[in-house]
Amino acid sequence: MQLVESTDEYLVTLNPAQRQAAVYGGPDTDNNFRAGPLLVIAGAGTGKTMMLAHRVAHLIICGVSPERILLLTFTRRAAQEMTRRVDTIVRQTMAADEAARLPAGILPWSGTFHSIANRLLRRYAANLGLDPGFSVLDRGDAADVIDVTRHELALSQKMRRFPKKDTCLAIYSRCVNTQKPLPDILSGFYPWCADWEAELRELFLHYVDRKQQSQSLDYDDLLLYWGHLVADAEFAHEIGSWFDHVLVDEYQDTNLIQAQILRALKPDGDGITVVGDDAQSIYSFRAADVENILGFADQFSPAAEVISLAENYRSTQAILDSANCLIDESERQYSKNLHSQRKDGARPAYVTVEDNDAEAEFVVTAILENREIGMQLMDQAVLFRGAHHSDRLELELVRRNIPYVKYGGLKFLEAGHVKDVLSVLKWAENPKNEIAAFRVLKILPGMGPAYASRCYQHLACAEFMFSAMPNFRPPAATAAGWGGFCELMQSLSAADIDDAGWQTQLSQVRRWYQPHLERLYDGLDTRVADLEQLEQISGQYPTRERFLTELTLNPPSAAGDLAGDPLLDEDYLVLSTVHSAKGQEWDAVFVLNVSDGNFPSEFATGKPEMIEEERRLLYVAMTRAKQSLSLIAPLRYHVTQQRRDGDKHVFGARSRFMTDALLETMQRGFHGCNEPQSRRLRPRSDRRLDVAARVREMW
Repeated sequence: MQLVESTDEYLVTLNPAQRQAAVYGGPDTDNNFRAGPLLVIAGAGTGKTMMLAHRVAHLIICGVSPERILLLTFTRRAAQEMTRRVDTIVRQTMAADEAARLPAGILPWSGTFHSIANRLLRRYAANLGLDPGFSVLDRGDAADVIDVTRHELALSQKMRRFPKKDTCLAIYSRCVNTQKPLPDILSGFYPWCADWEAELRELFLHYVDRKQQSQSLDYDDLLLYWGHLVADAEFAHEIGSWFDHVLVDEYQDTNLIQAQILRALKPDGDGITVVGDDAQSIYSFRAADVENILGFADQFSPAAEVISLAENYRSTQAILDSANCLIDESERQYSKNLHSQRKDGARPAYVTVEDNDAEAEFVVTAILENREIGMQLMDQAVLFRGAHHSDRLELELVRRNIPYVKYGGLKFLEAGHVKDVLSVLKWAENPKNEIAAFRVLKILPGMGPAYASRCYQHLACAEFMFSAMPNFRPPAATAAGWGGFCELMQSLSAADIDDAGWQTQLSQVRRWYQPHLERLYDGLDTRVADLEQLEQISGQYPTRERFLTELTLNPPSAAGDLAGDPLLDEDYLVLSTVHSAKGQEWDAVFVLNVSDGNFPSEFATGKPEMIEEERRLLYVAMTRAKQSLSLIAPLRYHVTQQRRDGDKHVFGARSRFMTDALLETMQRGFHGCNEPQSRRLRPRSDRRLDVAARVREMW
C-alpha cells in the first residue's frame, strides 16, 4: 500500500484510519495518481461521509480531473452533500486563482446508480435499441402498467385469488435485481403465489413487451440495461476508460447487478474505492446482497486493501460495548470493535414490561423525564421493527399531549394533481408513453378509457405525430376544449427541449390545467402551492428530460395536501421504523418490542441469513443512540379480536439476540402498569424470612 505523506491542513481533522483511507494510493511513473482496489469498513458513527469527501478532494488536489471521477451514492441528497463538502475542501486548499477556475458543479459524474444509468443509457440508446427520449416509469406507473396487463390477460378474473399489481411488481423486481429464476423467488419469498408461476411468467413477458413498445424503462430496467451494456467487453472498456477513479458509498446496500456493473467497469480493481459496513446491511427486501461487501476484497488479485474505521464520534462507550457484543456474535463479518472517547453515560437499559400498555407508559414517562432535564423531544426517538408496533404508544402520546412525527407517508409524486401535470410533459417528451397518455386524456371531461384507447391508437397510426390529433373525433363533452388541448401538445412536442428556457412549458401546462384542477379536486390552495413548488424546482434542471427523470428517480418526500395536519408545536418526538432511521442519530433512543417474533421478526426465522440480517437491524437501532439507550421487552401480548375487557394473551419470549453476555453489558429493570394507590403498598421492614428452608424441613 502506498501512502501520500502530507502535512496539508485539509487532512488534520482526520484520525489516523480516516487519513489512511483518504490518501490511499500515489503517483505512478507518469506522475498520475493511481490506487488499487480499496475497501473501507466504516462502522456506525465513524465519520464515513467526512472520510469519503476528503478522499475525493485529495484525488482532485493530487491532479485527478473531476470529470474522471465517478461517485455513486444511493440518494440524490447524499450525492449533493458529498459534492458540497468536496467543493468546500478543494476551494479552501487550492490557491485563489486555481479555485476560481473550478467549475460550479465540481463533480459532474456524481449521483445515484439510477441517475448515472439514465445518463449513460441515453448516450448509448442507439446501441441498445432505445429511443434517446425514452420515459422512466416510477413505481406507481410501473404498477399501473402491470395492472393494465393483468386485466388484458384476464388474470384479474380468475376464480382463485391472483396477486395484485404491487405484489406482481415486487416479484418481478426481485427476479431482476437478484438475477434468480422465478421459481426460486416464489418458493423463497412468495410461496402463496407459487401456483401462479406460469401466469406470472406470461404477465412479465407482456409487461416487458408493453414497456418496449412504449419506449419506457422502469427503475429496475435502468440497472438491467446498464448491466447488459457493460457485459459487452467493448462497451465496458470504453465506459470504464472515462473514469480513473470510481467510488461507491453504502456498498453494503448494493444488489448483484450493481456489483457486476462495478466489476465490469474496473475488472482489475484499479481506482475502485467502496465504503460501507457489513453490520448495517439491512435491505435484503430491496435485493441488497451483503455478500457483495463480504466478498469484495477477495475478488481481486492481489486482494483489495481493507481499512477499518472504528473510532465512533456518536455514542458513549457504554452503548458501544453493548452494540459490539451483539454484532460479535454474528457468524460472518468483518471484525470490528467500535470505541469512543466518550466514557460518560450509563449502561443501556434492558427493561421488561408487563405488556404494550406498560411499554407505552414507560416510554412516555421516560421521555418527559428527559425533557425536564433539558433534552428536547426532537432529540429523542422511538424505533420499532414494524410500523404497527407504535400503535398503542401513539394513543398514549395523544392522551398526554406529546406531539410526534412518524416517518412514512405518501410521496410528492403520488399526489394526483402533480402526476397530472407531469404526465402532460412526459407524454410530450415521449409520445409512445401509454401510461402518461391515458392519464392525460382522462383528465378531459367525457374522455373515458375507451375513447382514450381509441385516441392513442389514432396517434400510433400517425407514427405518434401530435399534429394528427386534431383529426381525431372526441366525445361531445370533450369537443369544446379539444382544439386548445391539441395546440398545447403540439407546442410542447415541437419545443426545443434543450433550450434553457424550457421551464416556460410548465407555465403553459399549468394555465391549461387550472380549470381541470378546479373541476377535479378540492383543497385548491394547497394544490396550487404544490404546482408552484414544482415550477420552482424545474429551474434547477437544464432540460425537460433531466427534470422528468431526476424527479421520478428522486422525488421530494411529501405533498402538502397529503402530509397531514401541519405541526405547529415548537418541539416533537420522532417515531420511526429502524429501516427509516438508518443514517440518523438521537440523544436518547427507545427500541420497542425487543422479543422473539419482533427481533428477530417471526417472518425471518426460516433462514439463518435472514436471522443474521435481523441481528444487524437491531445493531443499527442500538447505534442510533448518542447517550441513552433503552431496549424494551413486553412479557405478554394481548390477543386481538376479543372483548374489550378480555385478557387473552400470549407470553413474549426473550429475544435470541439478548444473550447472557449481552445482558451483562446492560442494566436491567422492570416496569409494570400504574396501579391504584391502594395496590401500591410496600413493606416497611427489610427483614428476610427463610421460607425455603422451612419448606425443606417439612420433608
